[in-house]
Amino acid sequence: MNHKKVQKFAGNMSRRVFYLSMQAAVNAIAIGFVAKGLVMLIALITNISFHGKFSFEETGPAGNNLGLMVISVPIIGSLIVGVMARFGSKAIRGHGIPEAMENIILNESKIPPVITLLKPLSAAISIGTGGPFGAEGPIIATGGAIGSFTGQVIHISSAERKVLLAAGACAGMAAIFGSPLAAILLAIELLLFEFSPRSVIPVAIGCIAGAGMHIALFNSQPVFAMPDIPAVSDRALVTYVLMGAAIGVVAAYVSKSVYFVEDMFEKLPIHWMWWPALGAVVVGVVGYFAPHTMGVGYDNIKNLLTGNTPLALVVSLCVLKYISWVISLGSGTSGGTLAPLFTIGGAFGALIGMLVLQFFPGSDINIATAALIGMAAMFAGASRALLTAIVFSLETTGQPHGLLPLIGACTTAYFVSFFLMKGSIMTEKIRRRGVSAPDEYTPDILQLINVAAVTLKPLVTLRSNMTLAQAHHLLQQHAATYYHQYLLVTDDNGDFKGYIHRAHLSPQGTAIISDTLESAAPYLYTSDDISVVTELLNSYPPDVLAVLDADKKVTGIVTADAVLKAYGERRRADARYHSAFYGNTRLLRLMARGKRILVR
Repeated sequence: MNHKKVQKFAGNMSRRVFYLSMQAAVNAIAIGFVAKGLVMLIALITNISFHGKFSFEETGPAGNNLGLMVISVPIIGSLIVGVMARFGSKAIRGHGIPEAMENIILNESKIPPVITLLKPLSAAISIGTGGPFGAEGPIIATGGAIGSFTGQVIHISSAERKVLLAAGACAGMAAIFGSPLAAILLAIELLLFEFSPRSVIPVAIGCIAGAGMHIALFNSQPVFAMPDIPAVSDRALVTYVLMGAAIGVVAAYVSKSVYFVEDMFEKLPIHWMWWPALGAVVVGVVGYFAPHTMGVGYDNIKNLLTGNTPLALVVSLCVLKYISWVISLGSGTSGGTLAPLFTIGGAFGALIGMLVLQFFPGSDINIATAALIGMAAMFAGASRALLTAIVFSLETTGQPHGLLPLIGACTTAYFVSFFLMKGSIMTEKIRRRGVSAPDEYTPDILQLINVAAVTLKPLVTLRSNMTLAQAHHLLQQHAATYYHQYLLVTDDNGDFKGYIHRAHLSPQGTAIISDTLESAAPYLYTSDDISVVTELLNSYPPDVLAVLDADKKVTGIVTADAVLKAYGERRRADARYHSAFYGNTRLLRLMARGKRILVR
């Protein structure tokens, strides 16, 4: 393969990125309509279930006149969802993002098409009958399913299908909240596991199209519009940072409690189809005493961000919403986590703010800002999507003065949660199934090393005008050290001509080498990175590659062993850096070797 072919490959890649971007935009338009339909369906089921009227007007379960009968509504809805999961698809259970991550890692980003229909329908039934969830999780899952389905229909690679899945999922988030930048960051932090133009460009275009659908189908105002908050003082900033640390502790244990509840349900001697109905009993009982805890609850977030929410309602959303949500989610019903985490976090932040102002009136904090950083820090600590939490809060509230306290509080929440919890609320579910999601995004080591660093002096180079017998004799002189199957061939001037397999050499061979060359003759330049080496070794027969200078003269060879050695040395250098910093050489060596070698 010559470098003209490399340039052609780069051109093909650019065209594929363009086509993926166009497909992501088309998908986002469809997902925007699905998002609108989901919101309308939730509103319809809520009105029918709690208010006895056929209406698409957005309203919540609060204000119903059902009395004790309100307890039965979530149970009926959860029974329906359980049946749909049992006889439709088990994949509709849960909040969507972990399932999307699992499909990306294990299933080549292939999501069953039936999820496209069953996930939003089951979520609408669950939320519309009082489930304490947001609509964002189901639409993220549905958008991902649409992206995956189109990727399967047009027969693209699994890497490209992953991009369409992530673009569809995050276009759904942008369509619900009108937050394209946060949606792009969500894809990078939780779904893509990479940052490159081939993935980010289609995702960004999908998110922009999704946000455009939000403007067209909903409105152009911030979803959680709030009164302007004041610029933060240095004293208030320190207070917000400390609040973020406290919320990080809560976020870690909130996440752990979800899986503790899941474990409790796993021990029940009944089929999992009935678990959502059992969880719904708690939802109904809590909803009887605190109806604001049921349903989507976006209005609760808006109320908290005014800074004027009564203390009783704040405590109710902080404690009772949490109990209702964690038991319902742990039971395996269908719904999202973002809105509940924002509600619980916002209430907790407002509660801490009230306490701080009660005991430290000179702290200069603002209750609305405390609620804002509470909801963002809770999401950052629980999901480990730090940048998403910060940007999402800015985009959905339109409060530039919130940037500094958001960065401080979310970072400390992330920091504290990192030390208290191994995984996150998004990754713990799949981690328990033996699936490891990447926890860091580092550059490909192979792209950081040039071919020049791994070039070796060729032990044997054949001339194109040699006979096979002469070549066999030359090879015999180096038989003890030359173990590769292919040999380089040059002319008398050192110009590269190709490769020959050692099996073709013979003590009696009279044919000329130039007549016996392999048809494929890939080569490298010293300026190439060694990721090109791995591609060529994987695509072509030769197990040794020629390295040429600008005049096509052979300067050396590269082998798979040289690449592995360079890779290992770079990894060991990185491990030595970390061991010097942390002072635990044995642990890092175990980690670097995959915990398969006992280091004494």
